[in-house]
Amino acid sequence: MNAFSLKKSDKPVAYWLLTGVAMIMIQVLLGGITRLTESGLSITEWKPITGMLPPIGEAAWQAEFDKYKQTDQFRYIHAGFSLADFKFIFFWEWFHRFWARLLGIVFIIGFVYFLATKRFRREMVLPLVVLFLLGAIQGAIGWIMVKSGLVPEKYFVGHVELAAHFVAALILLAYTMWFALQLLVPQQQVQPLKSLRRFTWLLFALLLVQLVYGGFMAGLKAAAVAPTWPTINGEWFPASLFTLEGSANYFNNPFMVQFVHRGLAYLITVLTIIWVARAGQHAVKNSWLYRTRYSPLILVLLQVVLGILTILYSPDATALIWLGVLHQFVAMLFMASLIWFLFLLQKR
Repeated sequence: MNAFSLKKSDKPVAYWLLTGVAMIMIQVLLGGITRLTESGLSITEWKPITGMLPPIGEAAWQAEFDKYKQTDQFRYIHAGFSLADFKFIFFWEWFHRFWARLLGIVFIIGFVYFLATKRFRREMVLPLVVLFLLGAIQGAIGWIMVKSGLVPEKYFVGHVELAAHFVAALILLAYTMWFALQLLVPQQQVQPLKSLRRFTWLLFALLLVQLVYGGFMAGLKAAAVAPTWPTINGEWFPASLFTLEGSANYFNNPFMVQFVHRGLAYLITVLTIIWVARAGQHAVKNSWLYRTRYSPLILVLLQVVLGILTILYSPDATALIWLGVLHQFVAMLFMASLIWFLFLLQKR
């Protein structure tokens, strides 16, 4: 079942990993705020060490502002920005990067401490190396994403790069959570129900596609092109769904992106209802699987409501930010619930 036999001494390591899961979730939410406030291009350089601190003094702030003025986002979108306006968007990008650094520091401190106190067993070494590499890859993708917007005639980061950055963060979250569960969940709680496990993998795969389209929604500002529900600007299948040719239509057309995102939400909701019913039929009574089986349904219903509200209120920039971030947060909780059930349903 587990890669590790459970020991009491492993619990501190598991709690350290779960702290990482919580911090990754916060990092993703900060990324959502950064995107929705159009802050991602406010810092035009990558300074791993000196970038820990924000500019100090008016001259330093003016120097950063002058760098931002060289971007096409400033020239064509934010040309009327004052220094105070710039400080607002700079804060969110700086805080997003600061939290990523803080996450790395928490990992390194925990790693050194548990290594020194001999809490790590030999079989933990490879998963920890993989965890470190996933974090490094995530940071690299983040800078590639920023660079995608710092080119001529680009006003924002690329939506494909944005989605890749988002999904990489979710992979890191999933891996860290699975690692922690290996150290916390007793073997007797695992129920290898083959059919239900396959169903859960189907839900998880659909959710990953849905999350990619969520990244496209944010990157293309697709909510605002049709702030109506249940129809798309009064039509179920508007002609605007096919304004681009070939496969690009499904990735670059904001109307099609919103249409796919809505359709997947309905499909996932229906499948989750069926999943809960099947889990209730087959799970052992009073097991962790049985007791927690309603959590995906509660989360997916909340997610649908937040999605509808995000669409309807997308013309309001402030409402879009907070509803969009809540929508993103519940999506991560829903994904975490599926990881939980995949773990409980794995083969022994």
